[in-house]
Amino acid sequence: MINFLSKRLKAYGRETDGSVSIEFAVYMPFLLMIFAAIYTYFDAFRQESVNLKAAYTISDLISRETNYVNETYIDSMHSMADLLIRSDSSIALRISVVRWDEDDERYYVDWSKVRGTGLLIWTDANISEVEDNLPTMPDQERVVLVETVNDVTAAFKIGLPDMQIRNFVFTRPRFAPQIVFVDDAPNSNSHNDNSNTNAFVY
Repeated sequence: MINFLSKRLKAYGRETDGSVSIEFAVYMPFLLMIFAAIYTYFDAFRQESVNLKAAYTISDLISRETNYVNETYIDSMHSMADLLIRSDSSIALRISVVRWDEDDERYYVDWSKVRGTGLLIWTDANISEVEDNLPTMPDQERVVLVETVNDVTAAFKIGLPDMQIRNFVFTRPRFAPQIVFVDDAPNSNSHNDNSNTNAFVY
């Protein structure tokens, strides 16, 4: 009996016949799961990168302004952020100008504007909540602070939770000592990189 079983096992081990359809049915679900996992994680990393680039782009544009900005300008920055990220997700945007006062040894907020949901404007009373994340600056120096919050849903449910991507980016004004905000005032809002041509007009 033992010899019989041994011969049958050896014969089964040498058997090369098989059914492609059965092998496909067994392995295909695993391959699809692997492809879905790769795509989901790649998409998550891509979204983080796109959100960071969007925040830096907005911060850089505002830092180049030599004219004042208004509500329409802030709306245009939010619209641009929407264009730069994935279309099926929403983004909240907070733009602020923060200055350092050496005598008081604290930060003050020149102005702060929010678009989207989930963020509150910064004020002199609450800016201390993020002072550890702000740069060291000379007296009366200002920075443009751009923050974005983007809720992203995983492409496939493979164990990766939905994410909230947050970015905190600051840039020093490049061509003017400060960026002034004026309520309800029409403005060309152009910046000039040492030329006589307006590069951006809103």
